[in-house]
Order: sequence, then structure tokens, then C-alpha cells
Amino acid sequence: MSENDFDFFHGHWRVLNRKITDIPGRGTEWVEFEAETEARPALGGGANIELLRAADWEGMTLRQYDPADDVWRIWWASSRAPGKLDPPLEGRFTDGHGVFFGDDVVGGQAVKVRFDWIAGDDPVWEQQFSYDGGDTWEKNWVMRFVRA
Repeated sequence: MSENDFDFFHGHWRVLNRKITDIPGRGTEWVEFEAETEARPALGGGANIELLRAADWEGMTLRQYDPADDVWRIWWASSRAPGKLDPPLEGRFTDGHGVFFGDDVVGGQAVKVRFDWIAGDDPVWEQQFSYDGGDTWEKNWVMRFVRA
């Protein structure tokens, strides 16, 4: 693991999204939509910034490597929640698979959050929520990236 783990993601991407429309655990309808994103290195390569644009909203991700703790931290902000920066998820890559965990509140309920990153030429990102402390996980968003 190193500050180069997300280098595969630098550049412009077309994003194919599949997402549950409602709060996970209470909704089952999936929607599909496209977006575009650009990720670039920052802070001398030890971080990267991603700007995502969908039809009616924008999102921003900051990922930063902490060499002292040997972990990546990931923060998310969106125009759907102005002024809010989600708590960071923390994790690492092993053999091209990154797993990151954190805690948040969704719909007024405490939730554990998991991100899975599959690195490579056609990367995939998945988000899962757990409402029972991590005993069970519900996938609620999948992004597939195609180089633009």
C-alpha cells in the first residue's frame, strides 16, 4: 500500500451509476444514470481530488494517504447536502482491491458505510450500508468507470 494506490484513477471518466433511489433498507427501486468525473493528484501525489457531475447535482471526493497510519481516508461532499462534508472512511488496498469503512447518519439513523474499490483499466466502486453494526451489509450504489 502506498500513496500511489489511486494513480489508476487519475483522468477523465464516464460513470455508469446504479443506485437505490431511496434510503437503503427502506427502498428497493434501483435507478441507472450516467455522470462524468475527473480525478487528479493533489498535495504532491499523496492525495487526489475528484469532481463528479451528474445531470442535476455535483459531488466532490478528497482522498488522502496517511503514511504514518498506512491508511487512506476518503471524504465526500455533494450539492445535494450543501455545507456538509461526510465523515471520512478509512482503509487500504490489497492486491488491487480497496476496502474502506466509516460511520455516518442517514435518514436520522446511525449507519456503518463501506466502500469497495476494484482498481484497473475499468474500475468499479461500490457502496454498502449496515444498520446493525456491520453484521449485514446492503449494497446501494455501484459506479462503473469507462475512460473518456
